Amino acid sequence: MPRARLAADIGGTFTDVVLEHDGRRFSAKVLTTPRAPADGMLEGITQVLRDARLGAGDVGVLIHGTTLATNALIERAGARTAFVTTAGFRDVLEMGYEKRYEHYDLDLELPVPLVPRELRFAVTERVTARGEVNRPLDEDEVARIAGSLHETGVDAVAIGFLHSYANDAHERRAGEILGARLPGVAITLSSEVCPEIREYERFSTTCANAYVQPLMTRYLGRLAAELERMSFRCPLYLMTSGGGLTTLEAARRFPVRLIESGPAGGAILSAGLARDAGIPEVLSFDMGGTTAKICFISDGRPEQSRKFEVARIWRNLRGSGLPVRVPVTEMVEIGAGGGSIARLDALGRIRVGPQSAGADPGPVCYGRGGSEPTVTDANVALGRIDPQSFAAGAFALDRAAAERALLESIGVPLELDADWAAAGVCEIVEENMASAARVHAIERGKVAERCTMIAFGGAAPLHAARLAEKLGMARVLVPVDASVGSAVGFLRAPIAFEIARSFAQREDNFDAAAINRLLDAMRAEANAIVAAGAPGEALEAHRSVEMRHLGQGHELAVPLPDRSLSGTDCATLRESYQARYEEQFGVRIADVPVEFLTWQVTVTTPASGSLAEPAPAAKRQAAAHGSRTVFDPASGQAEAIAAFRRSDLAAGTRFSGPALVIEPQTTTLVPAGWDLEVTPTGHLLLARR
Repeated sequence: MPRARLAADIGGTFTDVVLEHDGRRFSAKVLTTPRAPADGMLEGITQVLRDARLGAGDVGVLIHGTTLATNALIERAGARTAFVTTAGFRDVLEMGYEKRYEHYDLDLELPVPLVPRELRFAVTERVTARGEVNRPLDEDEVARIAGSLHETGVDAVAIGFLHSYANDAHERRAGEILGARLPGVAITLSSEVCPEIREYERFSTTCANAYVQPLMTRYLGRLAAELERMSFRCPLYLMTSGGGLTTLEAARRFPVRLIESGPAGGAILSAGLARDAGIPEVLSFDMGGTTAKICFISDGRPEQSRKFEVARIWRNLRGSGLPVRVPVTEMVEIGAGGGSIARLDALGRIRVGPQSAGADPGPVCYGRGGSEPTVTDANVALGRIDPQSFAAGAFALDRAAAERALLESIGVPLELDADWAAAGVCEIVEENMASAARVHAIERGKVAERCTMIAFGGAAPLHAARLAEKLGMARVLVPVDASVGSAVGFLRAPIAFEIARSFAQREDNFDAAAINRLLDAMRAEANAIVAAGAPGEALEAHRSVEMRHLGQGHELAVPLPDRSLSGTDCATLRESYQARYEEQFGVRIADVPVEFLTWQVTVTTPASGSLAEPAPAAKRQAAAHGSRTVFDPASGQAEAIAAFRRSDLAAGTRFSGPALVIEPQTTTLVPAGWDLEVTPTGHLLLARR
C-alpha cells in the first residue's frame, strides 16, 4: 500500500496540516504556538494521523514550510551577528543603494542593517572583478578580528569580500581561520549564499542568512528530534521561497532560502489548478490570519524572481526593506489577514493592519485576551462566520465581545453602530488588497480583468468576490480544502535547488569553453544537493543566463539550450534577448553590444502530478442547510440568506447569491449578483452576472 504524504505550514496565526493517503485527504487547522512553533505543528500532525487512523510509520514523506525565518528578520529576533568585509567597504550595509525610495517624504525612514557598525570589521585584501588577487588576505588581521569577536560574544559571522563571486579563495580562508578560533559560531560565506555581482545585495543576503542560521538550526534540530521521538522515519523536506523542496541539511546551510516558503506553496497550488483547468491567466489570492499574498500566474507558471525585500518598514514601499537575493516566487504580500488590527488614525480614518493580533492573543472574539478589533471580529459581527462552527468547532467565538470592541475603537468615535463599523473594516481591508494587486499588476505588466482569481487560505473565500469586483474580474475559483491551500501545494512541489553565479562575458569575447566548465560545475553542485533528498530519482536541469545591453544596470533572463554551448550560440542568445527586450520595452536596440552576466542552473525532480480531486456524485440541486442573518452594506440591512454545507454540494450544483457556503475551516461568501457552480472536480466556481 502506498505510504501517506504529510505537509505542514506554520503561519503567523494558524498552522495547517494536510495528509494524503489512498486517494483521501485529511486536514487540520490549529493555532500557531509562537513561543515554540513546532508544538502547534506536532499537534496538527497528531490530529490528522488520528483522523486517518494511521501511525507515524505509515508516513512516507513530511514537507514543512515555516515563517520562522521571516518573523525573525521582521521582529529583529535573530542571532547577534558580525560582518567581516574588505577594507573600505564596512559601511556598504548602511549606504545601501544610496537613493531615496520616496523622494519627497521628509520623514523618510531607512531600513536599519541587521549588523550594527560596531560589529562590522574590515580586512586588508582585494580581488578584482576578473578574479585576480590584487592584494593578499592579511591572515593575521583575520586572527585579531577573531579575538575581538570572541570577546563580543557573537553567535554568527557573515563574511563578504569584494568580488568574491569571481574568486572565493580569500573568503574560504577567512572562514577557516574564524571557524577554528570561534567554535560553535555559525559562519556564512557570501560566495556560497549569493555568488553574484552587486555587493550591497550580496552582503545583505549573507547577513540575513547568518542572522537566522542559529535560530533555524536549533529549530530544525529540535523538530527532527521530536519527529524521531514520535517514531517518524520518513524524509523531512523544507519548502523554499522559490517553490521547490530542499533537504534538512541544505536548509540548515541556507535558511535564507526558507523566507516566504509558505506563500510559495499557495502559488504551486494555483499553478496546478490553472494547468488542470486550462486557465491561461490567474491571480492567486491567499489570505490567512496575518497577511494576504497576491501572485500572477501565466500558462500554469507563477512569476519568478531572484530578488525580493523583507521587513519593509515604510508603507510597504519598495526600497524600504532589506534586499535578499535568492530564488523566490514573485508576489506582493501585505499585512491584511483575519487577525489584522483595525483602528482609527489621527484623521479619524479606519486603518487595517499591518499589525496583527496573531495567534496570541488573537482577535477579540477568540476570548484569549485580545482587546483590539480585527478583520475576523468584523466578519463575526456581520454574521458571515458562525461562532459555533469556527475552526471545525475547536473553540467558540464571542460575537458580543467582537461587537463591543468594534464599537469602542471605531463605532463610537465615528458615530456608527457595530454593523457599519464592521462593514467599514471589511471595506478598507478589501481596498488595501485591491490597491496592492493593482500596483503589482502594473509592475508585472499584467491585466487583472483578464484573470480568474483562485482564492484560498482561511479568510480569502470571505473576501474574494468583493475583491474581484474591485479589480474588474468576473470569475473566482475556491478550491477543495481552500483553507489549507498552501499545505496542499507543498505536496505537489518538486525537490529542487537553484545555483546562480556571476561570470561576465561580452558577445565579442564569448568563451564557450569557460562557460561550459562553469555550468557543469554548477550542475554537479546542484545535483548533489537534490540527489541527497531524492536518491535514484530522475533529475531535470533547467539553465538560463541573465543578459543586458552593455552599460545598462538591469538584466533579462534568457533560457539556455540543454547541451554544451558553442561559439555559434552567442548570436542565437543575442536574438532571444533582443526579442524579450522588445516584448517588454517595445523597442529593439540593434547597435549596442550585449553582455552575459549571471548564469543559473536549477536541478529538480518531476512535480508530483495533477491537483484534480475525485469527482463528487452527480447532482443538480442542493437544498440549503438553513439560513443565517448577515448584514449587507449595499442595502444597509441585516438579511437572512441561504447557508449551504460544502460537503452537501456535488458536481453540477448551481445557485445564486446572496449565500454562504460553510465548511469546517472557512466560509465562502457568494454576494448578490454572483452565481456559484460546483465544478466536476469539486471546486467552487463563482461567476459575476
